[in-house]
Amino acid sequence: MDQHILVKEQIPDETLIDRIVSGEKKLFEHIIRSHNQRLFRIGMSILNNDMETEDAMQMAYINAYENLHSFQKRSTVTTWISRIMINECLARKKKKMKFRMEIERQAGTPVNMTTPASVLANKELSTVLENSIARLPEKYRLVFVLREIEEMSVRQTSETLNIEESNVKARLSRAKTMLRENLSGFMRENVYSFHLLRCDRIVSNVLSRI
Repeated sequence: MDQHILVKEQIPDETLIDRIVSGEKKLFEHIIRSHNQRLFRIGMSILNNDMETEDAMQMAYINAYENLHSFQKRSTVTTWISRIMINECLARKKKKMKFRMEIERQAGTPVNMTTPASVLANKELSTVLENSIARLPEKYRLVFVLREIEEMSVRQTSETLNIEESNVKARLSRAKTMLRENLSGFMRENVYSFHLLRCDRIVSNVLSRI
């Protein structure tokens, strides 16, 4: 199958998962391609580094694949896999912060953790919109990305982040007040875009490891 052309057949999530668990591993490509953009935006919201986000995505997909048999279908696949991605990103962020604190403790001075990858990520955050969203505190940034960019419902966002729906609404309102009004017209086209070559790379890497 040409990786540039994903089969357009619409397969219900429950059927898709049952078929993958039954041995049709290649069908996992449907899940990867349909969630790449969302997971990339979630990852950038937390990690703010495109290469690290790609690594986190691959691990999230692998974890999801390895646990498909235990997916109980009480929530949507989107909510379930988004939670896996968030947990992976938060674990990476915690590990990085712990490492940085240890290095600073040993050195007795703050350490500059800038890497070529992080420099590249900062260059890619060149639009006014991405820069503005990147400056939001994490808890507001995540809600903003899920609700306004990914157009997830209040309920889906609540389930994904494991917070009350009232908190989703409050955080979204706060996020909006922290952004400039002139950003709203083009946010869907410019925030953490996930191009085809990157999508193909994720698909290829994940399928080769499962």
